[in-house]
Amino acid sequence: MEVRAKLRYARITPQKMRLVAGLCKGMPVEKASHQLKFSQKKGGKILSTLLDSAVANAREKGGIDMENLYVKQVNVDEGPTLKRFMPRAMGRATQILKRMSHITLILDEAR
Repeated sequence: MEVRAKLRYARITPQKMRLVAGLCKGMPVEKASHQLKFSQKKGGKILSTLLDSAVANAREKGGIDMENLYVKQVNVDEGPTLKRFMPRAMGRATQILKRMSHITLILDEAR
């Protein structure tokens, strides 16, 4: 039985988040949690929190063996982009793109 957790509008670029998401894909929940806990990237902390939320969802749903849970899939999609401008030399301005991510984490039971 699948369990989902979603995080929307995370202030991290999807490219950086996908690097961290690849670390825990297909792992048991315990190993994935340790992997993310010791990751030095910003996305590690974000994804660790989302993993804890997904495990709590599984616990509340009931009928799921918590020992056999594993990370089935992690989707990182692009959210909206904030457009800002930074002043540059000779009266010019450069556009700064502040990207956001939508993250979906799916847990499943190993059979």
